[in-house]
Amino acid sequence: MRRKLVVGNWKMHGSLAENAALLGALRPALADLGGAGSAVCVPFPYLAQVQQALSGSPVAWGAQTLSEYAKGAYTGEVSGAMLKDFGCTYVIVGHSERRSLFAESDAQVALKFEAAQKAGLIPILCVGESLAEREGGTTEHVVARQLDAVIQQVGIKAFAHAVVAYEPVWAIGTGKTATPAQAQAVHAFIRERVASLDEGVAESLIIQYGGSVKAANANELFAQPDIDGGLIGGASLVVEEFLRICEAAQG
Repeated sequence: MRRKLVVGNWKMHGSLAENAALLGALRPALADLGGAGSAVCVPFPYLAQVQQALSGSPVAWGAQTLSEYAKGAYTGEVSGAMLKDFGCTYVIVGHSERRSLFAESDAQVALKFEAAQKAGLIPILCVGESLAEREGGTTEHVVARQLDAVIQQVGIKAFAHAVVAYEPVWAIGTGKTATPAQAQAVHAFIRERVASLDEGVAESLIIQYGGSVKAANANELFAQPDIDGGLIGGASLVVEEFLRICEAAQG
């Protein structure tokens, strides 16, 4: 049976004081839950704080993006090796906000995925469609294109050391959530596409759902056969909400 993984994506939120309060509450509570299968991905400046706060706990941490370059004259960029220095386990690649706001292409996302793995990190690859694409009936085409760009770059075996997060763009931060049936259909499509190339990798692949997951809908979403936890945005900044989502994943 695949384990479930819940990852909190803090986006561009936080301060040293706010983080200390949040982490101080999360660490013991998640430890009581067993902690395995939970992580937070935080802005770069707070990686040292999170490393110090969570070291020795069962809660992992990571970053929200990385450079596709290992080193060099790329002012403002952060490499995978730098993230590894701060104890990161995970890094999000291809989040819809990076694709839409910062013009990251499928090809660039594939290079970032590869760079993450070369640095010893586990990439959380985000895929998903816009509202126009959903209404136009091209969800599977879009998701397949995003997946295939990475597969062509690194090969299917690389997904044995990766996580995929399906995040319908129309459900991120909007309060709208794909129904469990809608989410399950796309998750099943992703697993079937991977299985067409390697059944073993597909069976063990963690595929998360991201898109306005809350304590109120987590149980029903996580009960679906191909939904292996969640990539959680705003709710990860509210201790009680995030804990209840983690409980749903372990229940």
